[in-house]
Amino acid sequence: MKCPNCGEPESKVIDSRSLGEEIRRRRECIKCQFRFTTYERLQTRNLYVIKKDGRREEFDREKLFSGIRKACEKRPMPTGAIDKLVESIEAELYTTGKAEILSTLIGKIVVSKLADVDHIAYIRFASVYYDFSDISTLKQAVDTLVENRLGAPLSGQLPLINKDEIARQKRRGKQR
Repeated sequence: MKCPNCGEPESKVIDSRSLGEEIRRRRECIKCQFRFTTYERLQTRNLYVIKKDGRREEFDREKLFSGIRKACEKRPMPTGAIDKLVESIEAELYTTGKAEILSTLIGKIVVSKLADVDHIAYIRFASVYYDFSDISTLKQAVDTLVENRLGAPLSGQLPLINKDEIARQKRRGKQR
């Protein structure tokens, strides 16, 4: 493990703790005595993602984390929520028992989990995943979200549409 301070490849482990499926190691650089923390995770087997164009590439947890983080940017998310979300998605992928996973399946899992965590992050991710071609398809996705979730915001989240607008839409739906 290279020292993040001086780049020295040798370090010694000062402390090691198990954190469920991860191991946290506190390290010290042999050269400059800089202390840093590493996390190790057991990788049971390689998982490959089959892209839309047929290419295969190794599953990259950081790529998944980055996409979800971008969708959740500037949202009132509890500390560690994105990490837990990525861990649950990754665990779900490994429990399929398959060595190759379609990228569309990963997208569907992310979209469904984000819909439960944060409505705005869901819309952000869905707009990229579903590649909305125009504003009407985006509006349709928002309308579907409002209908399925009854417009109730998640805890600590502002409503997607205000309550008066939801009531008006419900009245209009009954009048038709």
